[in-house]
Amino acid sequence: MTYQVKRMAEQLSVRVRDLNYRVYRWGQPDATPVFLLHGWADTGISFQFIADALPADWCLIAPDWRGFGDTDWNRQGYWFPDYLADLDVLIDTFAAGHMVRLVGHSMGGNVVLLYAGICPDRVSHVVTLEQYGLPDSDPDSAPDRYAQWLNQWRESPVNLEYADIAAMEDRLRSLAPQLTEERASFLAPFWCKTTAQGKIVSKIDPGHKRVNPVLYRRAEARACWHRITAKAMLGLGAESDFMKRYRDGSVAQDFKSCFEDLTEIIVQQCGHMMHLDQPELTAAALDKFLREK
Repeated sequence: MTYQVKRMAEQLSVRVRDLNYRVYRWGQPDATPVFLLHGWADTGISFQFIADALPADWCLIAPDWRGFGDTDWNRQGYWFPDYLADLDVLIDTFAAGHMVRLVGHSMGGNVVLLYAGICPDRVSHVVTLEQYGLPDSDPDSAPDRYAQWLNQWRESPVNLEYADIAAMEDRLRSLAPQLTEERASFLAPFWCKTTAQGKIVSKIDPGHKRVNPVLYRRAEARACWHRITAKAMLGLGAESDFMKRYRDGSVAQDFKSCFEDLTEIIVQQCGHMMHLDQPELTAAALDKFLREK
């Protein structure tokens, strides 16, 4: 059986800061905009099942981040602030003049949290799924991190290969154990491609495998979060490693202390890939929160 899409996404090509971006859009362009921002190694079309479960009165906009999916690769490497600048252009393109609702999963959660604090006048609601920032870094590790990054530039990273499309489907189901075979079969062609040599490889730019030479500074992230004025929600999968770490009271307290009012939801029988493991339950929580005044 094949997955029956309820709402077909428009597949758009948009110029964003010298890169051609693939953007998936569900709903009428003049409806209330909601941006769905995927995590590392994912693609915007993975929100298809969320889109199918949400009411049709939202305009859902889900880009492939630079170097992922069908968006151009950046041969000069990847710098985290570029995601913020790319999002800024995407908001100008698809929601100019609107206060926007931002939903980010994992890495996308880091992006939307920072953006909502940097540009609070542009964001009415911010949702982070399975992300509350990274642990702080040890400054003493900076020399080794820079050395690792330099060494990685001396070699060309190699992309992941799969024996066949079924192997890609298996990979998806290992990431999201609740994902059905039909849904994995639907997604697999968006996650991989066939090369001229007939090999099936991931669509991810292997340059993403290089480490970030700049260490994560949690104090800087928290300074941005403190400036968020949007309604904020954290979503966690009950069976995820992120949930286990969040149960450590110090982690939860550190994050919640940055917000005047933070809504928390926990989705049962769900791991890290909330939008794949339990899209219907996740969509219901999103719809309720995003409608709050």
